[in-house]
Amino acid sequence: MAKLLSVVLGFLSQPFIYPPQLSFLTDSAGTNNGHIITSELSNSIQETLDIWNITGLSVAIVPKYGEPEFRSWGNMTEDGDKTTEDTLFHMASVSKAFCVSALGILMDDYEYGRNVTPLPPALSEFNWHTLVQDILPGEWQLMDEWASKKANIKDILSHVSGLPRHDYSYGPHDSPKDDVLRMRYLRPAFEFREQWSYNNKMFTTASHIIETYSAQTYTSFVEDRIFTPLGMSSSTFSPAKAGNTGRFTQGWTSTGRLLPECFTEEMVALMAGAGGVISSAVDMSKWVALWLNKGVHNNVTVIPLSVYGNASQSYSLSISASDDPELSIEGYGMGWFRYSYLGHDIVYHTGSVPGFSTRVSFLPNDDVGVVVFANGGDKATPVVNISHRIMDVALNLRSKPSPPIKPDTPEEKPIQENVVGLELALEEFSGTYAGAGYPPITFCSPSGSSLYCQDVISDFTAVDGGKSSAPQSPQLFAAWPRVWTSHIRGVHRSGNTFVIQYTSLFPEGYGRDSTPFETAEIGTSEATAEFIVEDGKVVGFGLFGLVGQVTERERTHTTVKDRAEVWFDKV
Repeated sequence: MAKLLSVVLGFLSQPFIYPPQLSFLTDSAGTNNGHIITSELSNSIQETLDIWNITGLSVAIVPKYGEPEFRSWGNMTEDGDKTTEDTLFHMASVSKAFCVSALGILMDDYEYGRNVTPLPPALSEFNWHTLVQDILPGEWQLMDEWASKKANIKDILSHVSGLPRHDYSYGPHDSPKDDVLRMRYLRPAFEFREQWSYNNKMFTTASHIIETYSAQTYTSFVEDRIFTPLGMSSSTFSPAKAGNTGRFTQGWTSTGRLLPECFTEEMVALMAGAGGVISSAVDMSKWVALWLNKGVHNNVTVIPLSVYGNASQSYSLSISASDDPELSIEGYGMGWFRYSYLGHDIVYHTGSVPGFSTRVSFLPNDDVGVVVFANGGDKATPVVNISHRIMDVALNLRSKPSPPIKPDTPEEKPIQENVVGLELALEEFSGTYAGAGYPPITFCSPSGSSLYCQDVISDFTAVDGGKSSAPQSPQLFAAWPRVWTSHIRGVHRSGNTFVIQYTSLFPEGYGRDSTPFETAEIGTSEATAEFIVEDGKVVGFGLFGLVGQVTERERTHTTVKDRAEVWFDKV
């Protein structure tokens, strides 16, 4: 009760008044004790979990004026420990708003003389319009010279730098500075400010800026300036610390296989800005309440108003047309998306890492927020659906509850006809390839005899042996330990083109189930590799399809080497 009272007091930065748009606070009081999650809605949510094979779910409904409501379903561990409002989940990309807020706090420090590190001589002020090259002199550089010179803080955190995700370029041993320095070697997909294109790297850049100018680590800055003032005592960036509480949920694949922890302690600094927060429904209700109160908690400004205004209001267009009449087009500010649902303005962000799907949203004009955390990977669709159904009840948007959404039936891929064979023997396509800004890839054919190839082929043989059907086309195999993958599978398509599948293999299973399996659930899990043969030899390959749409390079260049999103030379 004391904990809930402190949360409630945190909401009272303004006089306690029930605004008329929050009719759910009074209208439902006689039928469900003032709660949004009725037994009918709870049963419907449980049905969704069953349909979508979600092990556990934690939800918070956060009114601006009043106490949050918490509900949980299912389990957080393989041993059957129940999910509660205090269960810790990876927030994944929901973390991005923390990164933007921390950067805004640092800007505020400089504006009011609280900084401890001087700005570079070329800078007299530090704000959202500051050029990245000026705040990171000698470190920031993009391949696109114009974007490199003109990109400001707001550009890179609104995903309009022109640089696509390139999420497979960084690895578990990289630092944020390593990732920043690597960007000069990575090909852009679009012209500067031409096209919204999601990019985790820019939030890693922001965390690096904070470390450079705050005289402390990014994670400690967020803990000191955000977690502590809000009383988010359970929130952390450390998987080990979260695990020691006994309240850190395990994660499962979309098909229900238990996964090991996705981040090591070594990865914390690299992933912190883009997706590193670990938190609970209770703690995140305090975060949502802060945004409903425009950065104020207990009459104290925790995040400056400039953060609220610039981050939550759209700067770039992420969805230019909606195919759902209930939804509007969608914009992106900095760390927050914004759209309209049945005429109600929603600010939100989703998150996805192996084994977790999260969504945090608040409705600035309706004074309520909703958080939904699932311990299953690739569950964005049901998580969004649950969030919308809670809003339906909270705001009395429908006369009848909307039904649970069901998974689409997987479509069988048509068998390719008129497949052209490889120009050379499969073995000629094996070997090591190096790409600018990327680590080398060493492909093995099934007949590879080196110790490396024997180990790689053994791992693939183990996981393929448990499948009802494995690819029948010629394949190449590689070990590729990155943050999001352990291996690569190349399946021949036609001619010298292969489908590249970025995957993680578990040849000994995990948890109680020792059956081998593989999973690919994060970011872009598939691309196309087009190999080039010159004078009877393979000289390299170009990767396509990582961005998910036709890039500027593909429109303006002709050769595979120039058109590719990433080019690898054979070495």
